[in-house]
Amino acid sequence: MTTRTGPASGLTRATLFAMALATGLAVANIYYNQPMLGVMSASLGDPRVAGWIPTLTQLGYAAGLLFLLPLGDMLERRRLIVVQFVLLAVALVLTALAPGLGVLAVASVLVGAGATVAQQIVPFAAILAEPARRGAAIGTVMSGLFTGILLSRTLAGIVSSVAGWRAMFWLSVPVALLGAWLMARRLPEHHPAHPLRYGQVLASLIHLWRDEPVLRKAAFTQALLFASFSAFWTTLAMRLAEPPLNLGAASAGLFGIVGAVGVAMAPIAGRVADRRGPAPVIALGAAAALASWLLFGLVPGLVGLILGVIVLDFGVQIALVSNQHLIYGLHPEYKSRLNTLFMTTMFVGGALGSLLGATAWHHAGWFGVCVLGGVLPVGALLLSLLGKRAGKGATVSSEA
Repeated sequence: MTTRTGPASGLTRATLFAMALATGLAVANIYYNQPMLGVMSASLGDPRVAGWIPTLTQLGYAAGLLFLLPLGDMLERRRLIVVQFVLLAVALVLTALAPGLGVLAVASVLVGAGATVAQQIVPFAAILAEPARRGAAIGTVMSGLFTGILLSRTLAGIVSSVAGWRAMFWLSVPVALLGAWLMARRLPEHHPAHPLRYGQVLASLIHLWRDEPVLRKAAFTQALLFASFSAFWTTLAMRLAEPPLNLGAASAGLFGIVGAVGVAMAPIAGRVADRRGPAPVIALGAAAALASWLLFGLVPGLVGLILGVIVLDFGVQIALVSNQHLIYGLHPEYKSRLNTLFMTTMFVGGALGSLLGATAWHHAGWFGVCVLGGVLPVGALLLSLLGKRAGKGATVSSEA
């Protein structure tokens, strides 16, 4: 039997804000190491740190998406979220104490997996929200997630420059425990209506992917946009270091603050998706991502980069909120599994975008990155327009 607190008592403004904050605090952990890799390599005396640690953290996150997210459809959600935050704190302690690459590698995988608690919170917000306000609720929580992604690099750069890289991970431990406390205090209990065994849940992922074309289109659309997003952030520091800008790598982290301006628009996009359906907002997001690369390529200097990053983060974020609004209406009882498939596909796209972005930079410089970055949202725009009719149908069914 399902214990479900309705929107009136379960998703107050304070609860929604706490969920957004906890989501950002969780996801930030997979990005803290990126601006600190040089410091970490020098501290441990091992140049392999720079290549292995960010990759292993992302792999841990991908594994957590695939193997931990389905637990949300099996176990009581509040307890699962709180326990996962506590385990994340333990992994962060192990990271801060790591004496060498071996322990740090294991800890990084565990941090990545633990940080997927952020993706346990997002479908819970969709469950607690009234159908007519689902998009706005998802938009608010996803604003927290993207703000965590964007500001994590800035915070880690500042803390590591003042107190060293271990201090950043020690600071993250009480922050993770704060997330556990917030969720224990604010979230209602929610038990699955039809508990399944873990093997059944994993097997059902195959059927969901095969039987839901709306899910596949949403996932591939967002993967293309996140690939574009990742290509930019992977090559930004190298672009800033080039003449005539000649800026240090630390300045790349400050662009996270600039990008947060675009993220602030996500709740508005969610409300538009509630009123008019997610399909036009997804198309708008893809078009905005394309426009951002035109700004990067055609407007010289910092002006183009600043304007472009605002538009890029805005486009990727509003498309993400709207795509999640779309898939969560497919099967109310499968929200965690839908999120597993959607987010895993999206992060695979992001990893490929980073690889392709670095390759484009190596062979053709910033011009090559701009061409790549522009092609990806064109594909997303075409795919979103092809899926427009299916998206409208899913929205109607979700509100029925």
